[in-house]
Formats: sequence, C-alpha cells, structure tokens
Amino acid sequence: MAKLILTNEVAGLGSAGDVVEVKNGYARNYLIPQGFATAWTRGGEKQVASIQAARQARAIHDRDEAVALKNALEGTKVRLAVKAGAEGRLFGSVKTEHIADAVAAAGLGSIDKRKVHITSTIKSTGEHEATVRLHDDVTAVITLQVVAAK
Repeated sequence: MAKLILTNEVAGLGSAGDVVEVKNGYARNYLIPQGFATAWTRGGEKQVASIQAARQARAIHDRDEAVALKNALEGTKVRLAVKAGAEGRLFGSVKTEHIADAVAAAGLGSIDKRKVHITSTIKSTGEHEATVRLHDDVTAVITLQVVAAK
C-alpha cells in the first residue's frame, strides 16, 4: 500500500489535501502521473496544510449558501453554445470548464470547474446532465442544453 497526499479531488477517493492509502499500482500508474497526488513524506505536512488552505479559500463556506446555489442550478437549464456539425455532432466535446463558464454567464454564480463531474462524454447537441459538488454534503444536478453555435 502506498500513502499519498491528494493534490486534486478524485471521485470516490477524497479531496485535495487528504492523506490516503491506495494500492501501489494505482498510485504509480494513475494518480502520480496524472498529477492527482504526490508521495507522502514527513515533510509533506506543510504541503497538506497549504493545499487544505487553498481548498478552503475556493470552497463555499456556508451550507445554506450551497443549498441556495443548488436550488438555483437545478431550477434552470443552462444553455451552452458550442461548434457543431450539420447532424448535431460536436467538434470535440464539452469540458468541465465550459460548463463552469456557462453557469457564470447565465448569472447563476461561480462554480469551480474541478467540482463538476460529467457522467458520460458530451459529444452531441441536446439535453445532458452534469453534477456539481457544492459543499461536502450538497451536490446539484445541472441540466445542460447544448446547442450549435452560429
């Protein structure tokens, strides 16, 4: 087992700044090369503190604020204009940063692109869903209306 410090949020494992133990292959072949984690050392405690401080600065501090944002996000459809072909196939795919920018452009507030999770790759126009983790125990489901840009 390898002991690691997460530098990004990893679904099903933890958030940035958490110290976790995972199997050696998972650490060596995925987490460390992708930049999601670094090896844990005794001197890494300062790094854990700085990562958690940065996470707290980006986080929504109040649970009530997160619930209000969740209600706003789930109550509306977010329109996302992207380049698409004649049959509705996109040139590329929709990324989490596109979703975060579309939410901000719709006037619903700002969300962190690292907190957005797309269940399946969005490569066509139409309605799609994405989830956003707003607080430790508050997640919102965003309905995206993907349309072809003119």
